[in-house]
Amino acid sequence: MHDDSVAFAEVGHQTVTWDRPAADCPVEVALSAISGRWATLVLRNLMHGPQSFSSLRAGLPTLSAKVLTERLDSLVAHGLVSCSRSPGFPVRTTYAVTAKGLLLRRLLVELYRTGEALLGEVSEH
Repeated sequence: MHDDSVAFAEVGHQTVTWDRPAADCPVEVALSAISGRWATLVLRNLMHGPQSFSSLRAGLPTLSAKVLTERLDSLVAHGLVSCSRSPGFPVRTTYAVTAKGLLLRRLLVELYRTGEALLGEVSEH
């Protein structure tokens, strides 16, 4: 057993061991980038082009302003989305996917396809 492993109760004659993922594991990095409720949908909407906060709210009407603000702040902090503010009054804020954020496009497409397939399997049973 590794130092960074967690052992769980014995199952029959086996001991099940789960390794903790390393912070620099590429899979964990990708999953962390899209974690949080609504993050994938916010990214999906921004993949179509830059949008204002109110445009994003209109595209996701059941998402509260508070949660949208939190998700955008997180995506900006991770370098996946940029935020630009125009000078003058009223200030206009525009959000756009960065080059780094565009790397997630294929992952989001595959997650969608996988979800569709899983939903199809569920409805067949």
